[in-house]
Amino acid sequence: IVAMLALNRLRVSSYWPFILLALVLWYFVLNSGIHATIAGVAAALTIPMRGKDDETMVERMEHGLAPWSAYLIVPVFGFANAGVPLAGIGLEGLLAPLPLAIACGLFLGKQVGIFAAIWLADKLKFAPRPDEASWQEIWGVCVLCGIGFTMSLFISGLAFVGQPDVINEAKLGILLGSLLSAILGYTILRLSSEHPDDAKNPYVEE
Repeated sequence: IVAMLALNRLRVSSYWPFILLALVLWYFVLNSGIHATIAGVAAALTIPMRGKDDETMVERMEHGLAPWSAYLIVPVFGFANAGVPLAGIGLEGLLAPLPLAIACGLFLGKQVGIFAAIWLADKLKFAPRPDEASWQEIWGVCVLCGIGFTMSLFISGLAFVGQPDVINEAKLGILLGSLLSAILGYTILRLSSEHPDDAKNPYVEE
C-alpha cells in the first residue's frame, strides 16, 4: 500500500505498476487469512484520480477491466458460487421436467410477459415507447430480463427446503435459462446497434 501511495505521489501515469503491486497485495492479504476483497478496496484508494489527458487513470483502468469483468469474471464467479454439481449431467438432466420448466420460464416466459406489457402500455398510450427506442431494442432488453440468477436461486432454496437433489435441478434450469437469455439478448441488441430503427413512434404525441 505504501508503494502504491508513493507511485500516486510521484504522479506515475502508467497503471501497470499499480496493477502489479495490487496483485502482490492481494496475494499477501489472501494468505494472511483476511478476506481477499479487502485488498481490492485498499488498492483502489491509492489509484490517482487525476490525469494528463481528459481521461483519468481510474477511467482508463475501468474501461480496460470492464470487458474482462462483465464477460468473464462475473459469469465465472456466479457459476462457481451456484454450487451446481456437473458430474454426470447429460442431455437427460437438462431435459428433465423441472430444469426445463424453469429454463423456459426464464427464457420464454419473462420476455413474452414483459414485452406484452410494454406493447399494451404503448398501444393504450399509458406509457408510450420513446422515439429513440425501436421495438427490436425493447425486445432485446426484455430477453435480458430472463437472466434471473440471484433471486431465482434464493426462491428455489426456499421452495425446496431439505431437497438438495431438487434444488440442484432447479439451479441447472436457472443457469440454462439465464445463459440462453444472455446470448439471445446480446445478439439482438448487437444487431439493433448495427441497424438502428429511425422510425418515429406513431403513439407518441409531437
